[in-house]
Amino acid sequence: MAEQLLEQVRDVVDGQIDFEGQRLAELIANVALSVSGIIAFLVGFYLQDIKLAVWIALGGTILTFIVVVPPWPFFNRNPVKWLPVGGSAPRVQPVNLVLEEKITI
Repeated sequence: MAEQLLEQVRDVVDGQIDFEGQRLAELIANVALSVSGIIAFLVGFYLQDIKLAVWIALGGTILTFIVVVPPWPFFNRNPVKWLPVGGSAPRVQPVNLVLEEKITI
């Protein structure tokens, strides 16, 4: 019972996401940081308050960090199916080639 619980905790903390999850995380990070930067700029420009603009950008960065960095389950929807451990590779039979050269003048 305790080992099963510990294994579940390890799976959550381990941080494994698949390749599609990496692509999704990158897309979310790019969009979220761009949107928060644009909003911060527009609010700061409209209100002429650089301090508020920096705080909005910082808040967007923290929110993006919270969404992207933890290994949420939706980042592992397409797990990679790896080959089994210790699986032997197919053996290649050696081939003896005999080359005959014919010299023509």
